[in-house]
Amino acid sequence: MVQTPISTNSHVAQSSVPAINPVKKVSRLEGIKERSQFLREPVATELAQDTTHFSEDGIQILKFHGSYQQDNRDNRVKGQEKDYRMMLRTRNPGGLVSPEMYLTLDELSDKYGYSNIRATTRQAFQLHGILKKNLKATMASIIRSMGSTLGACGDLNRNVMAVPAPFKDKPEYVYARDYANRIADLLTPQTPAYYEIWLDGEKAVTGEEHPDVVAARQSNGNGTTFQDSVEPIYGTHYMPRKFKCSVTVPGDNSVDAYTQDVTLVVIVDENKELLGFNVLAGGGMGRTHNKEETFARIADEIGYVDKEDVYDLVKAIVATQRDYGDRVQRRHARMKYLINDWGVEKFRAKVEEYFGKSLQPFKPLPEWKFYDYLGWYEQGDGNLFLGVHIENGRIYDNGAFKIKSALKEIELRYRLPIRLTSNQSLLLTEINPADKDEIDRILTSNGIEADNQINLLHRYAMACPALPTCGLAVTESERAMPTVLDRIQALLNKLGLKKEHFVIRMTGCPNGCARPYMAELGFVGSAPNSYQLWLGGSPNQTRLAQPYMQKMNIDDLESTLEPMFAFFKKGRQSGESFGDFCDRLGFDAIRNFAESYVPAKKASGRRKHRVGVSGEVYLQLKEAAATKGMSMAQIAEDAIATYLNNQSN
Repeated sequence: MVQTPISTNSHVAQSSVPAINPVKKVSRLEGIKERSQFLREPVATELAQDTTHFSEDGIQILKFHGSYQQDNRDNRVKGQEKDYRMMLRTRNPGGLVSPEMYLTLDELSDKYGYSNIRATTRQAFQLHGILKKNLKATMASIIRSMGSTLGACGDLNRNVMAVPAPFKDKPEYVYARDYANRIADLLTPQTPAYYEIWLDGEKAVTGEEHPDVVAARQSNGNGTTFQDSVEPIYGTHYMPRKFKCSVTVPGDNSVDAYTQDVTLVVIVDENKELLGFNVLAGGGMGRTHNKEETFARIADEIGYVDKEDVYDLVKAIVATQRDYGDRVQRRHARMKYLINDWGVEKFRAKVEEYFGKSLQPFKPLPEWKFYDYLGWYEQGDGNLFLGVHIENGRIYDNGAFKIKSALKEIELRYRLPIRLTSNQSLLLTEINPADKDEIDRILTSNGIEADNQINLLHRYAMACPALPTCGLAVTESERAMPTVLDRIQALLNKLGLKKEHFVIRMTGCPNGCARPYMAELGFVGSAPNSYQLWLGGSPNQTRLAQPYMQKMNIDDLESTLEPMFAFFKKGRQSGESFGDFCDRLGFDAIRNFAESYVPAKKASGRRKHRVGVSGEVYLQLKEAAATKGMSMAQIAEDAIATYLNNQSN
């Protein structure tokens, strides 16, 4: 095991814990965690200091509290201090957000942030732009509104995802949501430091945990927990790296089940009574450019567990990764590498040692499908829910498009619980049918399109925030994605594929937060204005894409993609998706076709006609051209073509 007690003069001592194996020098972060006094220091001390930012050690421990230190890279000036800002991420098991919590976030985004809220790809919210001096007030407001950020980041279990649809008449969906909450509670850090720091020790009002969860956390089993420890499951050093879980139902892949460290799939009998769970393990998206030892990986089928044993099984998997995961090389620290190095059989055998019994065989499952749940649905109890599309997750007001104002008005009037999706959108739930028309009116009057009006490329796309906030980004993602999608749509229109759509995802770096490695067409930032191109993922997100091109400049988008789309049109089978086509034909065939492809000519090559714009639009166009590295004429022509194409749809 890799647990070490903190020094005896620390705030809290931990006993009966084996020491770290001295053969290899562990990573620097292991020492930071050990010295943190269970996530107190140096955050508590530095928070009280009149500074604009935290130290490097403070940044690492701050993550466990749900915050990343960033800076606004658009505001960087040589010779001046960075414009340090904090990103704050909420913890919402199953994506559930109360109306009170949402309205608190709306207020905080205006008071302390950049006046926008971001829906993440893991069913949570993020606030950006918070100054260090305002961080404690922001945290306290969230906690007092029955929210939390604890464990939203850091080396522990992150937000537990669940199939978002709030069906009340489908018991398997109820079980999935319920057990997502229970697993989240089981793996929540137990340190009192969170409330000591952000609420000055005030006891927070939280929901009552299920008694089985409380018992499971304290039960030692076969070495899964540490007796008399502040953190009975995690110990002093927590996990080697982040750990991600989800719970879903057979056939519903609205959680990207194969990208998780652990996914539980609800299994019921013919009477819809819960029997147990299928278990998938070993998925993960993060990788590093030019480091072949890092890679994206999809989860393996591990086995089946009865419902009464599920907590012990989860603890056994966590303990296996906790004690045998790589604490020397952080690039190699995720559980996917442990399973890849050991193989599934050895991993399963070690899990069974901690579990104390053998896992049962994996149960057969139906074919997976992806559901985004946009539009109106019946909940099954007389009420309705409405899926609202949020492009790239950004809730903000921009001209006539005012989704932030619309959601605020709806929540103030109707107080609707929200369920976030893994696709950066949200579901308004518990809607009285009598309020349907008025809610539609509020959304329409604020420029929000109905689900049947959303361009399908935009509907199924995802992008991470990237520049200017994320320190890891090497190029644009969220800000570039809408234009990229419009350019792809124009290209499809040109080739007679106007109604074709597929899953497109983009990230500003290789860490994969928007899961581009599962997309049919994935863009992964590799340099300023350049991306790796990944092809061949499946529409239902069950197959890993593969790298097709190492570096594509965004200016070469059309010349790169047109041959692929032309080949797709020519050689696809009936009903075949673009990702399935690329996987079936292979990259050599695509490259061979592209080499001999002669691009179709535009209807009019030379721009002979002029169109005037107002001064304000001209300045915006000029700024966009400079940002995108494109000519103003090309941006204007693409925008006009997209508008005309949409009008004719």
